[in-house]
Amino acid sequence: MSGRRVGLRKRLALDIFSDLYVSTVREHRLDTLFWECTLRCNLSCRHCGSDCRVDPGVADMPLADFLKVLDEEVTPHVDPADVLIIFSGGEVLVRADLEKAGAEVTRRGYPWGMVTNGMALTPERFRRLLDAGLRSVSVSLDGFEREHNYIRGHARSYDRALDAVRMVVREPSLSYDVVTCVTGAMVPQLEAFRDMLIAEGVRHWRLFSIFPMGRAKNDPTLRMTDAQFREMLEFIARTRREGRIDASYACEGFLGGYEAEVRDQFYQCAAGVSVASIRVDGAISGCTSIRANYHQGNIYRDKFWDVWQNRFEPFRNREWARKGECADCRMFRYCLGGGMHLRGDDGELLYCHYKRL
Repeated sequence: MSGRRVGLRKRLALDIFSDLYVSTVREHRLDTLFWECTLRCNLSCRHCGSDCRVDPGVADMPLADFLKVLDEEVTPHVDPADVLIIFSGGEVLVRADLEKAGAEVTRRGYPWGMVTNGMALTPERFRRLLDAGLRSVSVSLDGFEREHNYIRGHARSYDRALDAVRMVVREPSLSYDVVTCVTGAMVPQLEAFRDMLIAEGVRHWRLFSIFPMGRAKNDPTLRMTDAQFREMLEFIARTRREGRIDASYACEGFLGGYEAEVRDQFYQCAAGVSVASIRVDGAISGCTSIRANYHQGNIYRDKFWDVWQNRFEPFRNREWARKGECADCRMFRYCLGGGMHLRGDDGELLYCHYKRL
């Protein structure tokens, strides 16, 4: 496949999707709310964009503060059953009150899920979380033991993560996926790793590339070459055609000719359009990967729903991104300058997926 070439039929489909996206932005109906409930973590991963650590020097957000926002600023305006609350971090399982948080969110009618490295997910705790209404889980597993432990920086992290995966895939009530951050070293092993996941019963697999932010900024061992990036996309497209596992590339950027070949829908950045986040310090943003200078308010001084309805202009009107290498790009209509998390402090594009093809 010529990655940059977009055929006529696909271009027509992209045109239709772009027109529909305008309506989606105009409506900006909230369907996913991330709660960054902690920056504490039981690992120190090489690729962490948040630079999380055991003691990050930032206190966890009190559960009562988050519930107050739900009760006063979200629930009056939505059907709770239509909004997924995702607990994220840091590592969410370091919070001793996670079960209480889940139960309170469930009691209010919201489905909830979590993102975890699996280190602290014992069978006993897993059962308590299920009893508290847990509906979805994303577990990070970044390759075989050597590659995973290298990234995660802990000799037992692979075993713990694989144990977590085994628990999750055997629970029929859960939606789940296994999330893999692909390094250059993993690219030649992707087929073998896929076959291992299938043998473990995994049916949903999401692959990411590691972009140079946070700790990963100065670690070239984590990156793929452009050729390896294309090889990964070809692998995903081939795996999807085979149909043995639902593999997809993450919602990170526009992929030219690979659009609709490596994920279920065309690229869009949903941050600030259907996805919001409440950061550990109360900041209101699109998703937890986006830099602080794109925060739109703070729950400790602003009304969340007012912010959601009336701010987020940089997320919903992306004409400001039509500069630099994006200024004359023929794909801007479809890409809109890439994911908000790929923009630097001054709005410059840090990483272009399309140019790697």
